[in-house]
Amino acid sequence: MRTLLSFALAAAALSFASCSNDDGMDLNRTTPVTIKMTDAPGYYDQIFLNIDHIEILSAGGNKTVDIDDDPFDILLYRLGRDTVLANADVPSGQLQEIRLVLEDEGNEVVIDGVRHQLTTPSGQSSGVKIKVQDNLEPGVAYTLLLDFDASKSIHMTGNGKYMLKPVIRAIPVAVSGAVKGIVSPKESLANLLLINGADTLGTLADTLGNFYFPGVKSGTYKLLVQPTVTPYLEKTIMPIEVANGEVKDLGTIGVN
Repeated sequence: MRTLLSFALAAAALSFASCSNDDGMDLNRTTPVTIKMTDAPGYYDQIFLNIDHIEILSAGGNKTVDIDDDPFDILLYRLGRDTVLANADVPSGQLQEIRLVLEDEGNEVVIDGVRHQLTTPSGQSSGVKIKVQDNLEPGVAYTLLLDFDASKSIHMTGNGKYMLKPVIRAIPVAVSGAVKGIVSPKESLANLLLINGADTLGTLADTLGNFYFPGVKSGTYKLLVQPTVTPYLEKTIMPIEVANGEVKDLGTIGVN
């Protein structure tokens, strides 16, 4: 009897260990989460972000992931490219918020070859809060793409310094598509608006005329191309059908 009891206890311990990770979390109640970041263009040479840690908040509990990497240039990750910030097993349930906590130093913008320190508002000491409403299923891998909008995130202050107030959109990768194309000529430096009813996404064409909209919900859209330089002309492209998991390539759009 004692041998049978010992065997049962050992089997139970082995079963418990097999469904737990190194943090002691029950993997049957956690979701493997990957956090990535991409960038919407801004007319800067480089933008360095120095992230201290990421907090992932769900109804099942919270998870903090320390980031030990050096500052990275977010402008390297545009036009469909991205970088992985964190991988973690997160308590399953309703995903509520992502918080990016930046280091006090190491956040910089490079303009015309000159580096400028980026300061952050004092109210952001608790981190850049990104609201998310999505469900984390136990054991089902989940990827969230953070779309950093460079053109809206950096502001010059009255004393000639630069402030970082990150504008970031959270995109569940599995339930969205994308739209890309080229505005010609590139010298038009166009703003672009992708519109579906009351929903509008905005981006800029880069210095080569390329543009990319990630995280587009399935549906029918129109694209408004607005050159910022004369004598180029505004143009509207419609209808544009977007499907989940697909990249809609609009090719070259002339604005002569």
